[in-house]
Amino acid sequence: MWAFLIQEVMFFGGLFLAYAIYRASYPEAFAHGSHHLDVTLGAFNTAVLIASSLTMALAVHAAQTGHRAQLILFLFLTLLLGSTFLGVKAIEYSHKWHEGLVPGLQWRLEGPDARHQLIFFSLYFAMTGMHALHMVVGAIGLIVLLFFALQGKYSAEYNTPVEMFGLYWHFVDIVWIFLFPLLYLFARH
Repeated sequence: MWAFLIQEVMFFGGLFLAYAIYRASYPEAFAHGSHHLDVTLGAFNTAVLIASSLTMALAVHAAQTGHRAQLILFLFLTLLLGSTFLGVKAIEYSHKWHEGLVPGLQWRLEGPDARHQLIFFSLYFAMTGMHALHMVVGAIGLIVLLFFALQGKYSAEYNTPVEMFGLYWHFVDIVWIFLFPLLYLFARH
């Protein structure tokens, strides 16, 4: 699991590096582009993921102590919070679509720095899209864990899948903790 997470750090690190390079090259365009992002939705999603980290940690603890009912409850709550995040992200993407801020065929922004804002939104969708894809994989993983938890497969003696998945979930949450301020807050200045 650690090797996989290191590979993921390198992958997202490349995206963060590309963002840093282009933001340094086009600070005004990135500031203008970030004004199209909904800070309230981004902050709400941040709170949702922080809460999901708590419920995932509680699920791991329940698995380690053999509390099956608590494990099922906390896995379900984590799935619910992860699904909430994805729903809010879908709403946010829908707003960008209707505003014509999706790179490609749906790009309608005009103005002196529209071309450079296109870079901002390309990176925005690449970074948040890859994060959302990781969240979808996480939701599928939670469903699998819930299935086995309902069958009583985990105990105080055997809970490794829950622990390993917890590492993945926390990693995905940490990525968002970096994405939110980088895209929604810092780029505005």
